Amino acid sequence: MKKRDFLKKSAILASSTAVMPSILLACKTEAKNNPKPPTNTKRLRTAHIGVGNMGAEDLRDIASHQKVDVMALCDVDANNLAAAKKLHPKANTYTDYRVMLNEMALEIDAVIVSTPDHTHAPASLMAMNMDKAVYCQKPLTHYVSEAREMKKIAEERGLVTQMGIQVHSFYDYKLATLLIQSGIIGKVHTVRAWSPKNWGYDGAEPVGQDPVPETLDWNLWLGTSSERPYKENVYHPGNWRKLMDYGCGTLGDMGVHIFDTPYNALALDVPMTIKNECRAPNGFGYPENNVVTYEFPGTAYTADTLKWVWYDGPGAPQLHEDLRLPGAMENSGTKNQDDTGDKDDLKDKISLETKQTEQGQLPEQGAMFIGEKGRLLLPHFMELPKKIVNGEYVDISAEIAEIEKIHNMGKPIRNYASEGPKHYHQFVDACLGTDECTAPFSYASRLTETILLGVIAGRFPNETLHWDSANAKFAEAEANQYLGGDYRTF
Repeated sequence: MKKRDFLKKSAILASSTAVMPSILLACKTEAKNNPKPPTNTKRLRTAHIGVGNMGAEDLRDIASHQKVDVMALCDVDANNLAAAKKLHPKANTYTDYRVMLNEMALEIDAVIVSTPDHTHAPASLMAMNMDKAVYCQKPLTHYVSEAREMKKIAEERGLVTQMGIQVHSFYDYKLATLLIQSGIIGKVHTVRAWSPKNWGYDGAEPVGQDPVPETLDWNLWLGTSSERPYKENVYHPGNWRKLMDYGCGTLGDMGVHIFDTPYNALALDVPMTIKNECRAPNGFGYPENNVVTYEFPGTAYTADTLKWVWYDGPGAPQLHEDLRLPGAMENSGTKNQDDTGDKDDLKDKISLETKQTEQGQLPEQGAMFIGEKGRLLLPHFMELPKKIVNGEYVDISAEIAEIEKIHNMGKPIRNYASEGPKHYHQFVDACLGTDECTAPFSYASRLTETILLGVIAGRFPNETLHWDSANAKFAEAEANQYLGGDYRTF
């Protein structure tokens, strides 16, 4: 089934249900840039698609808001569903999100999508066509065409939306954005960002098949993706990120988090050119190491154009003068680089935690802004940004204090357990009419498109691709086939 036909069918399914106006229906008539539900709303009723791993965290943090009622839970894995049901015994449970959305249409106001990447858009768009607010995990979509469609529907219907990049709401990232926009290093001409996480796979596609666990609905896990046999520990529960049909590699995982602040601070749009230095494509897994170079059109905060270099995989980042820190020894890089490849366990790979860095060592993950008046280092995460001029750190405590005062930021709280839910609660409050989302799909779609263009460039190693944003196509025609894909009927 063509993707557009699937989306049309989803819209028909949604409209065919006798959907009375939910508390968010009024959103569809509001201004595109300021969606607001009725202000007399008292509580928010939520449905959750995907409740294992990251989905369990999303469920926990959404439900921690005092004005949320969890009405429905959906997961293709019975073990995940049972664990979530124990926490929310009053919620209805489902294995098929399409059934859930149609049966619960009158009883839910917002949908939280926490599935593998390839199901983000199909599930979200069905909910959005039913006028439901949507919180969708990052990256927003698996295909560029889906990101643009989700942005379009959200704007047309005036829906409250938020992408799941929870560190977007953290103190240090807000501070770095305001420092850059205040001109602390002048106009920025280059950004270098990195993560040594390894969500690639350079091996061969597995052969044969294994029995599907009784607790897993493999057909529903595959969803709109092509049918293939089940192999234990290859796809579910977490390794799908490595694989081209389901995930978006390290760039689509940690890249979204680490791109977010420089992208937001510099008010960037999508890039003009993209080049990925990586191994040749194998048709199954993403490259384990990528160096992606983007060129962006200039903004008020950049030079005439901006160069952006992303490094990922074991050993990242590559040594470069832009990344040399005060006190660094010759040939030193990140002390805590992940050189173990697939030896890391799943918990380490999905963790947002950054190991403690030492003097002269780059943080394990982070970004460096290079501008007219110095550099600004932004570790990932829960560390203050640091300014470097002529090879020495510069005290910016006065500038930080001024920004804290002007923007009423308060002081940083170094506690992920208390800070993590803020991004989720912002979404809930926006649905209840008391706040606005800072990562709506109007923003998230552009950030995701940028990420996905780099992923596509990995199919054309060492070749510069030229992106025509106005017409949503590459100058290199052979690359355009990867902007979207066919949806399987399931």
